[in-house]
Amino acid sequence: MANQAVDRVLRNDIVISVKFFIPRACAVAALTIPAFASAIAANSDGNTTIRATAGPSEIMIKTTERLAGAIDSLTWNGKEFIDSADHGRQLQSASNLNCGTPITAETFNPTEAGSRMDGAGNKSSSELLEIRAAGNELTTSSKMAFWLAPGLKSGANLAKNTTVLSDHGLKKNVKIGYKDMPNVISYDVTFTLPPGEHHTNAVFEALTGYMPPEFEQFLQFNPKSGTLEPLSDGPGEGPNPVVLSVPDGTHAMGIFAPPQPAPDTTGPTYGRFRFAEAKVVKWNCVFRTDNDSGIGPGEHTFRMFVVVGDLETVLSSMSALHSEFQDQ
Repeated sequence: MANQAVDRVLRNDIVISVKFFIPRACAVAALTIPAFASAIAANSDGNTTIRATAGPSEIMIKTTERLAGAIDSLTWNGKEFIDSADHGRQLQSASNLNCGTPITAETFNPTEAGSRMDGAGNKSSSELLEIRAAGNELTTSSKMAFWLAPGLKSGANLAKNTTVLSDHGLKKNVKIGYKDMPNVISYDVTFTLPPGEHHTNAVFEALTGYMPPEFEQFLQFNPKSGTLEPLSDGPGEGPNPVVLSVPDGTHAMGIFAPPQPAPDTTGPTYGRFRFAEAKVVKWNCVFRTDNDSGIGPGEHTFRMFVVVGDLETVLSSMSALHSEFQDQ
């Protein structure tokens, strides 16, 4: 995701790469019908807008056909929160799987907005199947492209995929406003793993946000003290929700996910990254599934909340969300 200089530097299993040789255990026949492909008629226009009032302004979220329905823009109170470039720097979801071999970053990496080779172009290698937007709510269904095309590398590692378009599905439901918190965006995603592949490790970057460099203050929500605390640049992951803010605290964005136990799955953990040379910062929310006997085909669903506002509002919303879900 993101351009080559900015590719995710999470842990080695989430940062990504590509491999030209693919073991038979992970190969998928060309005529296999993807499990995710449904009877839904494709919608060719991914350009939508949803909006709702939040305090002194509206939160406005835009998707584009260029990004196969991934979120290209989120604005509030006169400021853009997303540093959208190429087909990696958006508000979007991705996964990275091991394909029967040791997991390496970005080597089998279905990505919502598209492929690295899509660059800054107007087309996405991902396939948008359906998109609906009305009022404050957005839903999309898509098939994700692999971040690396066959034969390309992430670092020293070749892509493991043999096609550009994967059979991995992604559905999302995004709604501005949650209960009595108009500045909280509920964000539910479902990854669908297809049959015919063999994986024992899966890293779900359930959501990531690439933000302009002016959001330079890195903070974490401490659920024990109910406060925001300074956070190092990392890069890395931790157990506490992450908040990125402009220095004076007038604009901030945080990510929160409630406990959601699932078989063989850990998380959420939260990452933060500063790419000084590329002039972009990033947060993410990550879940991992590991099963030595194999991760079967099917759905993996995760619920998150994106919190937008000034720092005081973001803190109060984080505290309210933690109080609601702490006993789960």
